[in-house]
Amino acid sequence: MSISTRPASGPGAASGSAGSTSAGAGSSSPGPGIPASGAGELLRVLRDGTPRTRAELAEQLGVARSTLGLRIDALLDTGLVGPGDDGISTGGRPPSRIALRPDARIVLAADLGAGHARIALTDLLGVTLAEHSADIRIADGPDAVIAWVADRAEELLAELGRSRDDLLAAGIGVPGPVDHGSGRPVSPPIMPGWNDVDVPRLLRERLDVPVFVDNDVNLAALGERTHAHPDVDDLLFVKVATGIGLGLVADGQLRRGAQGTAGDLGHVRVARGAGVRCTCGNEGCLEALAAWPAIAAALAADGLEVGSAGDLLALVESGDVRAVAAVRQAGRDLGEVLATCVNLINPSVIVIGGSLAQIGEQLLAGVREVVYSRSTPAATAALQITLSQTREHAAVYGASMLAIDAALSPDAVEELVRA
Repeated sequence: MSISTRPASGPGAASGSAGSTSAGAGSSSPGPGIPASGAGELLRVLRDGTPRTRAELAEQLGVARSTLGLRIDALLDTGLVGPGDDGISTGGRPPSRIALRPDARIVLAADLGAGHARIALTDLLGVTLAEHSADIRIADGPDAVIAWVADRAEELLAELGRSRDDLLAAGIGVPGPVDHGSGRPVSPPIMPGWNDVDVPRLLRERLDVPVFVDNDVNLAALGERTHAHPDVDDLLFVKVATGIGLGLVADGQLRRGAQGTAGDLGHVRVARGAGVRCTCGNEGCLEALAAWPAIAAALAADGLEVGSAGDLLALVESGDVRAVAAVRQAGRDLGEVLATCVNLINPSVIVIGGSLAQIGEQLLAGVREVVYSRSTPAATAALQITLSQTREHAAVYGASMLAIDAALSPDAVEELVRA
């Protein structure tokens, strides 16, 4: 278990695109008959953190200076923006600039795994201000786990000298399918007691903020994209751990599918899986061959007991032939499924994350071997297959961006202005 207040770290700017469709509750639209002030659209421009003069903003938005002045005044009243660095003078007094105030409010981000959780408080650019991680069991149920999140959030706020009133929103990642309209888990296989639970309401009752919920792999894709690949619009994030899942960013948007189950990569059938039973009831699933329990079971059958991914990493680094072969084969199995994804989706980057990603090059070698040989040359000409740069922070970064994108959407900002 660890609690830390960390120096600022993060992407430097919110993406504003990949997480704009958010799960949970809290965003709203202007009421009937109430015209939008335009402040929400102005903040959308300022969310990259770059200070701009009034002349620059008026030109970018295509509005008169008088209209812009009203919008700026509305945002100043919310405290979300303020004076930025002075502009460059061409003679006389330098023009004043307007900028987002990243420290005006705080966002809570939580990544809940099967046996581990990480929460963070971030500013409005997604920069981590304080962080806490611990071993917890998602199987303890929603009441206990959400209470843990709320209690740790209160501790981190106190550590920063801030109060609950400073919280703007919260984002949560969970290890299972989520209905992104309501934030409720949908028949999650490793989350007993969570099915159809109103997770946003449970946390909102404790912290009184809008809460947005999504699958942890979706959020890892969002976090990896915003923090490590901000210029990439087509990215696959593959989490390889106790299970195997995929988060998809296409055309700069996080894609969840019709029922929120897009990316269930672990239950795609692979060629060498005939007769191998999976926990889902089918046989031949990728997860039954290449996830951590499957690799551990295969090595145990070969007389090699490994208790954790760290133990497996040590064996691979020592050059154990059986461990290296098992990891390389898991990479090939994963590559078989990803080759189809490459031909179908044509991503620019495939990122491998999760606990098995720490094994690194041996896993990547197996993936690359199959993907580059079975995908079309046009689809792989500029394709990068790489390890996660955000590592264990990927999903918590994504949870922060999910909440920021929803809470600072133009509609939500209009509601703040009216309030």
